[in-house]
Amino acid sequence: MKRKVVVIGGGIAGLSAGIYAQKCGFDVTILESHSLAGGNCTSWKRGGYLFEGGMHWLSGSAPQEKLNSLWRHVGALNDNVAIHYPEPFIEYDDNGTPVRFYRNVDATEQHMLALSPADAKEIRRLCNHIRKVKNLAIPITNLRGLKTTKKNRLPLSLLSSALSALLLIRSFSKISREQYLSRFHHAGIREMLRACTSESNGVLPLFFTMGTLARGDGGFPEGGSLPFVQRMAKTFASLGGQLLLNTRAERVLVKNGQATGVMAGDKQLDTNAVIVASDTMAMEHLFDIPPQAAWLEEMRAKTQPTMATLVCLGMGVSLKKYNNYIIFKLKTPIKLAEQTYEYLRANNYAADAVYSPKGKTAMTFQLGGDTYAFWKKAKEEGRYEEEKQKIAHEVVAALTTHIPEVEGRVEVSNVATPLTYERYCANWKGSWMTEMTPGMKMKSYPAVIKGLEGVYFAGHRMVPPGGLPIALLSGRTAVQYLCRDRGTLFVCEE
Repeated sequence: MKRKVVVIGGGIAGLSAGIYAQKCGFDVTILESHSLAGGNCTSWKRGGYLFEGGMHWLSGSAPQEKLNSLWRHVGALNDNVAIHYPEPFIEYDDNGTPVRFYRNVDATEQHMLALSPADAKEIRRLCNHIRKVKNLAIPITNLRGLKTTKKNRLPLSLLSSALSALLLIRSFSKISREQYLSRFHHAGIREMLRACTSESNGVLPLFFTMGTLARGDGGFPEGGSLPFVQRMAKTFASLGGQLLLNTRAERVLVKNGQATGVMAGDKQLDTNAVIVASDTMAMEHLFDIPPQAAWLEEMRAKTQPTMATLVCLGMGVSLKKYNNYIIFKLKTPIKLAEQTYEYLRANNYAADAVYSPKGKTAMTFQLGGDTYAFWKKAKEEGRYEEEKQKIAHEVVAALTTHIPEVEGRVEVSNVATPLTYERYCANWKGSWMTEMTPGMKMKSYPAVIKGLEGVYFAGHRMVPPGGLPIALLSGRTAVQYLCRDRGTLFVCEE
């Protein structure tokens, strides 16, 4: 008989773990508390519009990427899935003059040089920083001592890129964002860089993001989150796996230090192993005795949540002439809880028929920052819907100032708060990534705890800052630990 595995959580990490385990010969059941699989990789329909709540671009979308073979292995991508690479990637409105970041770094350089010849030296340096890290892809590795169908060796080019990235990180470790921005004379370039970065993290994340795009990766799979997840769920089902929706795992059953089953409601699922693919920061309730490990303590101490309030608008006007990702500086900043927003960042889906009905526009706005306590208090005091309407109204008013044709054309407004993501995705504080605070390293946490046999951990917390690729890889890694413990051959990607 096949050995049974129960996976808790049907997000990207859980689906990844389920597919890999099923391909390695295990009998897998995934428990998902929501009515849809996918976790944070999600979107929803309102009034004929589709609002994207998870994916904006994807690492591993390009065929030449090593990560692409993993997405194909789990069925998320295939030859029939169109990938879009819209240009320019970002457009900042500098009082009517566009300032742009293109995916093509040479195009960015030429564009900025034309805008500000006086900044030629710094513009070339900025673009060279991007070039230095553009080949730094996420490494795909295997556990030591694991029996696999294929060896996985790191290319020398990746080691060279990692060294370049390390030198870049060191050179910027003592340079604040404002110190860096002061090097530019052109106010529009300074404002665009400020809008795309944060004071706490500096400008380094922008270099790495643009580096990913510069090597031809970071596209957007047609249809976004929902079909992406549905293809993974279909792959899992085709392998014989069982996905139980609307089924919340209540407790992992442990006897003599070994996992023996999972309670889901009043139903007991006996199992040989459990993969906890729900948020590791919010999983203690699954155990009678909360798991203890040095890496868990470190995670709990260092993890700061990355969250956002997502304002979604459906407008009865076509805004195709505007870029896919546009940023405006607000004449009057928007305030939400302790956060002040000087810029409005809009994802514009007017050109995408999947999201926007013909002649209309779906648009989303992310208001980042930790607003969890604010929304929780508003919920407790009965002000939740009122506060959501208020922030939506302020966003509409700000948008109308910059795009006058929006006035009176808003047909649908929908606000998803951190509480929304907490309710549907069971994430800690409704956060979907981990904030990379100064000094924090992108290190992997182990997928196991000594003394707790047959329990493995996966999810976006396992390697900060997280994201879809980390969730995918964490499911793969958890199954590698499982295979190594059981002496089972791990089936690699083609």
